[in-house]
Amino acid sequence: MDLEKYLMTAIPAAIKAGKAILEVYQSDFDVEQKSDHSPLTMADRKSNDVILEALSTTQIPVLSEEGREIPYEQRKTWERLWIVDPLDGTKEFIKRNDEFTVNIALVEYGQPILGVIYVPVKNELYFAALGYGAYKLDNPPVDQLIVYNNTVAGAAGLLAELTAAADELPLSMDDSKPLTIVGSRSHAGPELEAFVEQKRQEYDRLEFISAGSSLKICLVAEGRADLYPRMGPTCEWDTAAGQAIAEIAGAKLLDFKTGEPLRYNRADLLNPWFIVRR
Repeated sequence: MDLEKYLMTAIPAAIKAGKAILEVYQSDFDVEQKSDHSPLTMADRKSNDVILEALSTTQIPVLSEEGREIPYEQRKTWERLWIVDPLDGTKEFIKRNDEFTVNIALVEYGQPILGVIYVPVKNELYFAALGYGAYKLDNPPVDQLIVYNNTVAGAAGLLAELTAAADELPLSMDDSKPLTIVGSRSHAGPELEAFVEQKRQEYDRLEFISAGSSLKICLVAEGRADLYPRMGPTCEWDTAAGQAIAEIAGAKLLDFKTGEPLRYNRADLLNPWFIVRR
């Protein structure tokens, strides 16, 4: 499988989706409620449409937050699929705190093997593929990627340029820093507080960072944080891209109870509690 070509399908798709999101972000937008009472904006829809159009060229099925109603009887036959969150961190988007992302993952036999996370406001790009490595690129060439037409010849060349300009993950590790835990900005609860307090008893020095969306997983992948415990509801599209990036960067995303890596395209799309750690 040509993961370089798939990366160069997913990266421009995420960039284009981010541009569509920013157009809504800079306007007076309305907020709707989904059936589960979570918020939905026009940015979610526009981003989803952009990504679906881009990924349709691969002939690989897509599981998206906006397409969650696909029956498991249909999905279970998919050996390979894209898992997409067109706007991860809608609550952060609504609060206008800039901490929202576009997430695209490629999953094979339940394992995330490629991940792309784009942070539109900061113009930061995280990308990884099994056997290729994990990278963070500040200020990717947005205009070039928006007009990029993926071809076998062009994919390797442009990806090589992006990789050469990027920092490989993890970034330089500082063993002298305190134990650093990152937690949800919008979904903190008593379980997280108890977890952090327990770690305070175990470690002389501890720092806690709040962040939104999949940026929390990215902070562990970078090495800036050591632990991200999530003791609350998430779905597969919230974690698939981040898990690919974290694992390829040498971290782990594990089921809190079993200690096993999360698997994907399950009958129940709701994730168990999990922890990301170095």
